[in-house]
Amino acid sequence: GSRNIARCIFENTDLSLARAALGRYDELLVASNWNAQLLEQAAGRQAKVIFEGVDTSLFCPAQKSGVMDRDTFHVFSGGKVEFRKGHDLVLLAFKEFHELHSDAVLVTAWHSPWPQLSAGFRGRLTSAVELDADGALDIRKWVHENGLDPQSVIDIGFVPNPLMPSVLREMDVALQPSRAEACTSLPVKEAMACGVPVIAAMNTGMLDLLNEVNCIPLKRQTTVADHDGASTEGWGECDVDEIVAALEFAYERRAQARHIGMRSRDWLIEHGRTWQTHAVELKQWILAMR
Repeated sequence: GSRNIARCIFENTDLSLARAALGRYDELLVASNWNAQLLEQAAGRQAKVIFEGVDTSLFCPAQKSGVMDRDTFHVFSGGKVEFRKGHDLVLLAFKEFHELHSDAVLVTAWHSPWPQLSAGFRGRLTSAVELDADGALDIRKWVHENGLDPQSVIDIGFVPNPLMPSVLREMDVALQPSRAEACTSLPVKEAMACGVPVIAAMNTGMLDLLNEVNCIPLKRQTTVADHDGASTEGWGECDVDEIVAALEFAYERRAQARHIGMRSRDWLIEHGRTWQTHAVELKQWILAMR
C-alpha cells in the first residue's frame, strides 16, 4: 500500500524497542487510550484510537430460557485462564461469596484453543490448573483443590461465540477482575450487550468502557509487580473483599443490578461500541489518508 499501518495491541509495557520497531510505519492504530498514551511516551508518536465493538445482532437482551435453575444465582466468568485475566481472584472471591450464599453458582467459560498456555497457572491460589486426559483444562479438579465445592461451579466447556448470548442471558451477573486489558474486554462487552450487570476492574483499557453508571466498578486497584518477564505499568490488582461486596450487592439488589445491566446495553449503543461502528470508523480513517 501507499501507506503502512501498524495496529498495536499490548499489555507488556516494556516498549524500549518501540521507537525503532515502529519507525517504518506511517500510522499507528490502537484500541485503547492506555495503549495510545504508552506508545506516545515510548515512541514519541500519536496513535489513532478506534475502540473494538460487539455484534449487537447476536448479543442482545432476551428472556431467560429457563434451561438453568431460576432459584440459583448465576455468576459468569469468561476468558482464557491466565494471570492477566485474574481468574485466581474470581475463585478467591467466589469461595467467600458461596460460603454466604449456597444458592450461588459460578459459571465458567475459561477454555481456549490453547489450553497448554493456561496449564500451570496458579496466581494467588494454592494449586495450579492442570490438563485432563484429553488435553483440556481440568476446571473441576482445579476448583476442588483450591477449596471450592465442585458442585458450586459449572464449567460450560468450549462454546462457539455465536452461542454465547444464550448462555449470558441466563446469568445474574458477570465478573471480570482483569489485571490488564489492552483493548476493552470482549466478554465484558458481550455481557453488557445482553443486559447482564457486570462487575469489572477499573484499570488500563477498561477505563475507556466502564463508568459509574454502566457497571458495578471495582475501584480498589493496587500496583502489580512485573510478571513473568513482562512489565506491568498501569496494571491493577483488584481487592478480593471489594469483589465479594460487589457480588453481595448484585445478589441482594437484583432489580437494581438488572437496571444497571440494561443501562450498560443502552450505553454501548449510544456510544457506538459495535463492530459496525468500528468498521465505519476504520474505513473512514484509512480513506482519509489518500
